[in-house]
Amino acid sequence: MFLRLFLLFTIVPIIEVWLLIKVGRVIGALPTVAILLAISMAGAWLARSQGFRTIVAIRDELAAGRLPAAHFLDGALILAGGILLLTPGFFTDLIGLFFLIPATRRLLKRWLRIWLEQRLLGGKFVIRRR
Repeated sequence: MFLRLFLLFTIVPIIEVWLLIKVGRVIGALPTVAILLAISMAGAWLARSQGFRTIVAIRDELAAGRLPAAHFLDGALILAGGILLLTPGFFTDLIGLFFLIPATRRLLKRWLRIWLEQRLLGGKFVIRRR
């Protein structure tokens, strides 16, 4: 686990710096910063609207007496997408937008469900009661 986190926190910034340099060389420094700001503002608006929509869906599910598990996962992915959009760079912005757009979020939720089912069936993921 430590190795994965180490690689994540070293490789992602290297990718971000490399992309910023490449884009900055092609279009210039000011347009690069302007694009990053525009993406961040659009992402913040999208995170806010999707977040409010998810909160309303959770409230409606709870009012109907149902457990809103899928909506909780939506909320977690929207939060992760918003956090990724706060970090400067094109790579994390792309991943953050992937988490925020409903169609791509559905694909991600489907993949997470399959991954979790395989882990549970394989005995690699254990849930303990306290």
